[in-house]
Amino acid sequence: MSYLDKLLDGVAVEWKPLGEVADYEQPTKYLVNSKNYNDNFPTPVLTAGKTFILGYTDETKGIYKASKMPVIIFDDFTTANKWVDFDFKAKSSAMKMITSKDESKSLIKYIYYWLNTFSSDLIDADHKRQWISNYSKKLIPIPSPENQKKSIEIQQKIVAILDTFTELTAELTAELTARKQQYCYYREYLFCFDENEVQHLPMGDESIGEFQRGKRFVKTDLFTEGVPTIHYGEMYTHYGTWADETKSFVSEELVKNKNLRVAQKGDVVIVAAGETIEDIGKGTAWLGNEGVVIHDACFSYKTILNAKFVAYFTRTKQFHDQIKKHISSGKISAINAKGLGKTIIPIPPPEEQERVVSILDKFDKLTTSISEGLPKEIELRKKQYEYYRDMLLTFPKNDLEA
Repeated sequence: MSYLDKLLDGVAVEWKPLGEVADYEQPTKYLVNSKNYNDNFPTPVLTAGKTFILGYTDETKGIYKASKMPVIIFDDFTTANKWVDFDFKAKSSAMKMITSKDESKSLIKYIYYWLNTFSSDLIDADHKRQWISNYSKKLIPIPSPENQKKSIEIQQKIVAILDTFTELTAELTAELTARKQQYCYYREYLFCFDENEVQHLPMGDESIGEFQRGKRFVKTDLFTEGVPTIHYGEMYTHYGTWADETKSFVSEELVKNKNLRVAQKGDVVIVAAGETIEDIGKGTAWLGNEGVVIHDACFSYKTILNAKFVAYFTRTKQFHDQIKKHISSGKISAINAKGLGKTIIPIPPPEEQERVVSILDKFDKLTTSISEGLPKEIELRKKQYEYYRDMLLTFPKNDLEA
């Protein structure tokens, strides 16, 4: 017998259209003055879509009191929904709200968890309004509808279990945020060396390193096997502070015909172009035994320094504050080798470089590793939550289609 069967204890389940148990509202009390945004103000301003919290306002009129009556928020073009149990101001009518018609019969938090079992294929190709086309006629399982008290008890137990998993994930996410802040602090601190005790030189100084710009190839040149290759766009989405394997490859023929340039083991690949100034300059230490082809929007930096020490340095505020003045801005922001070469880098003894790397490796693993760190733990908790959510909300349908 499954846990759900035990929970139901033989009671019947009735499938009702969501429109019969929940109300739909299109906000009418919009933000009056957008200039009122300030992070120090008390009331969040919510919008539809990914942004969600647009800013904060000091307005006092037209506030939705979700702290007293929680709501589910969604927009017309996605199936994403959010649980809101704090007071807020709505930005526009694009954001919709769902509330329970009667909390004594159907809990709004129960409805929220049930909505999360939907897949993204609910979205109509022509983007019709979600409430009309997808939500209101969807059948939601209501356990023991003839026994109101029993029904609420079952809903409350399901909500409590799923709340526990949600809270665990939230705690881990908060811990990850704190660890990332701690990581950034120590990364900055560890690269602060007394200039009277440790030599500081421009990265372009021939005694410590030299830059080599890659050559152009396009995404259609990329394959799943061949010569290891790093495309500049992947530097933002795939690579961290070091790598010994690549996501993409190019053919040997292309390497020969275009005389593509290669970074060797111990070089640092530095991205030199992006949509914003903040995108520029992130470095990845290449530790693979085989050379790696680099894109023309990247430089390889051959250096006598510890490659990971340099890669970590390129992710500090100290580094980015220096390169900003040398970045050219336009449709695409970019920096050249001369600009990168003017950046002053501390050069402690090799053993001190290794010590810095060792400390930062531990933080990096904890905050970014998908196989060992907190991100992996969070992912496991999310999968566990999804498993129990689906298990607890997969009721017998009695041949009905929801």
